[in-house]
Amino acid sequence: MQDKAIIVSAPSGAGKTSIVKHLLSEFPILSFSVSACSRPKRDNETDGNDYYFLSADEFREKIEKCEFLEWEEVYPGSYYGTLRSEVRRIWSLDKVPIFDVDVKGGMNLKKYFKRSGLSIFIHPPSIKVLKQRLKIRGTENPESLKKRIGKAESEMTYAGNFDTIVVNDELITATTEASRLVDNFLK
Repeated sequence: MQDKAIIVSAPSGAGKTSIVKHLLSEFPILSFSVSACSRPKRDNETDGNDYYFLSADEFREKIEKCEFLEWEEVYPGSYYGTLRSEVRRIWSLDKVPIFDVDVKGGMNLKKYFKRSGLSIFIHPPSIKVLKQRLKIRGTENPESLKKRIGKAESEMTYAGNFDTIVVNDELITATTEASRLVDNFLK
């Protein structure tokens, strides 16, 4: 299984993290790939578990050393990426990495893994529902919410570049469909 990978992407607030957590609980062969980022750690997050939290300078240094499988500057000075060492760590455990990444990161990972990766786009039922979900989450101020919604509208145009699309109207239906897709891919 060292060549396989599961890539789950969506606009922020579409439910990709909930679906990834479900898949991790259902498939013991999967292991969460912890991304690196340069944004500040939130109160409920743990370094090395939720993200590898790096300063922008540390992140840029790792870029220069080609330590990332993929990376991007999501917002000015705000970097996210997948460390090569993280994928090697997971494969050394005879596990399959599962990625919870934004849309551009997902597309970059799909290019890297090609047919060895299953890329799933989690599509929100609508922008209106997505906006409600982000407001309920309570992590955004009005300005950042506006930015995220604008970015989500753009990201949703890339859904067709993924292997499959799962519409997350109801979480139980979406997780069931994602489980079916992963099970078929791993066989």
